[in-house]
Amino acid sequence: MPVNQSVTLLHVEDDEIDVMSLKRSFGQARILNNIVSAANGEEALDVLRGSNGKAPLERPYILLIDINMPRMNGIELLQEIRADTTLHDSIAFILTTSDHEQDMLEAYDLNVAGYLIKQNAGEQFLNAVTMLEYYCDIVALPS
Repeated sequence: MPVNQSVTLLHVEDDEIDVMSLKRSFGQARILNNIVSAANGEEALDVLRGSNGKAPLERPYILLIDINMPRMNGIELLQEIRADTTLHDSIAFILTTSDHEQDMLEAYDLNVAGYLIKQNAGEQFLNAVTMLEYYCDIVALPS
């Protein structure tokens, strides 16, 4: 099945091992979408807005956001995105180790497309990667 390679993934994650694991999983699944990384919410906003010397991320894109990060966590990032008139409609998935009910409630209250828990490793994580592949390929995204 051909993948919509025009959809860029912005992976917001402070753990370099998790960044490499995600890229490796996408490579193993032969998903060729461009993956841009940001180490925290502040850096992600710079990438999205094209500020502080970063080139703005072109649409269409999908955000994969960790919750537990320094400086600006994932929930704070989502709050900023939803309050921004240009970014408010960004498609975001949470990809985190947090299985706390409160985190899930806050994320879904901020209109995330899904909440994926990283510790569900192995086959479930590969299922999540495959789901993202199909999402990029099947869902029509505005440019």
